[in-house]
Amino acid sequence: MAELANCERCDSLFVGGIRKICPTCFEKEENAFQTVYLFLGRQENREATISQIVEATGVSDTLIIKFVKEKRLRPSKFPKLSYPCERCGEAIIGGTVCTGCSAELRRELASYEEMKAGSHKQDTLNEKSATYYVLSRKNKK
Repeated sequence: MAELANCERCDSLFVGGIRKICPTCFEKEENAFQTVYLFLGRQENREATISQIVEATGVSDTLIIKFVKEKRLRPSKFPKLSYPCERCGEAIIGGTVCTGCSAELRRELASYEEMKAGSHKQDTLNEKSATYYVLSRKNKK
C-alpha cells in the first residue's frame, strides 16, 4: 500500500512506492542518465572518467556514481568508470569497499570472533571453578 513520503532530493510530498524520490526528480534523473549515456555512447568518450563526464555533461558526480552502483552504467562497457571506496577512497568498480579494506574487515571480524570465543571459554572456566560440591554422609547402622 502506498504511503505519503518526502522526496529525498527536493523534500516535496508525494505518494511513495518503489522510489524514494518524487516523479519530477525521477524525470530529471532519467534525463541526466540519458545525457550521460549518450555522451558515453560516442566512441571517443567510452574511456572517459567520472570527472571528464561531469565536465562535459554537467551531471553531478554523485548521480553518475549512483548510476554505476545501480549497474545502469557498467564498467565492463566503460572501463574507466570507478568511484571511491567508502573506507579508504581507493577507486573501485563494484561494491562499497575495495578488496584491501574488505580483507582488513574480515581479519578484524575474525579476531573479534576469536576474542569473543576466548571470553566465553574463560567465563565457562570461571563458572566451573566457582562450583561447590556437597557430599552427604549417611550414618550406616
